[in-house]
Amino acid sequence: MQDSEKKNKKEEIYQEAAKLFRQKGYNAASMRDLAERVQLKASSLYSHIGSKEEILAKICFDNAHHFIAGMEAVEAMKTDNAKKIKALLLLHIRTAIEETTSVTVFNDEWRHLSEPQLGEFILLRKDYENRFRKIIKDGEETGELKKMNTEILLYSLLNSVQWLHYWYKPEGKIKQAELEKDIVMMLMEGIASRKPKNRKD
Repeated sequence: MQDSEKKNKKEEIYQEAAKLFRQKGYNAASMRDLAERVQLKASSLYSHIGSKEEILAKICFDNAHHFIAGMEAVEAMKTDNAKKIKALLLLHIRTAIEETTSVTVFNDEWRHLSEPQLGEFILLRKDYENRFRKIIKDGEETGELKKMNTEILLYSLLNSVQWLHYWYKPEGKIKQAELEKDIVMMLMEGIASRKPKNRKD
C-alpha cells in the first residue's frame, strides 16, 4: 500500500472509530467491530493503528487543541470581554454542529484515557477553563458583566452548549443561524450588565 493510500486509510479508521465510539461507547466498542467497518481483518488493522486507546487519545487531543486554538484567537481579538464570550459560545456551538461525532467522544469518553495522557488532557481542559474564567473576571471588572459567582457562571455557560450534539439535527427545522442567535442572546442577556463602567450616557 502506497503512503498516500495508507494515510487515507488511517484517516478513515479514525473517522469510523469516532462513529463507533459514539454509537456503542468506548468500552463496548471493539477493534473487531472497527475492522469490519473499514473492511480490514483485525490483524491488518494493527498495521495502521497501535491500539483502541491511541484512537481515543487522538480524538480527545485533536478536539482539545481545536478549542485551545479557538481560545487563542479570541484572546487576540481587539474587542470587549462580552464579545469575547460571545465568540467562545459560537466556537462551542459550531464545533458541536460541525464535528458532532468527534465532539461527542471528546465530551463523553475522555475519562477512559490512561496516564500520562489522562493527566495531560485534564491540564488542557483546565488551561482552557482558566482562560475563559479570566475573560469573565475581566468583564466583571470593567462592568460589562453582572457580578456573580464566577464558577457558577463559567460552568453554566459551558454546560449550556455542551448538550447540543445530542439533539441538534442540521436537516431539522431549526437552522444553525437561528440556533446561534437564540442561544447567544439567551445566555448573554442573562449575564450582561445594563450599564458598563466605561459607558457614557
